Amino acid sequence: FNGIPREITWGEDRLPVIRLVSVRDEQAAYPAITGPRTLFEVDTPGVRLALTYLHRSKRWTIDGLDDLAPAA
Repeated sequence: FNGIPREITWGEDRLPVIRLVSVRDEQAAYPAITGPRTLFEVDTPGVRLALTYLHRSKRWTIDGLDDLAPAA
């Protein structure tokens, strides 16, 4: 209920969010074409995702994907 994503559905796969890495709130200063947005960087098992929530359209997008390196 706090707005932080808990699970990512990608096609038929469901990836639980195991850690919130960062949040960037762009509700005061934002690109005029996209409107206010909030950017989240989250860890899921094996993958780090950059997610954006677009407040005007109430839509989520995946903006970046990075494999997590296994701990040595």
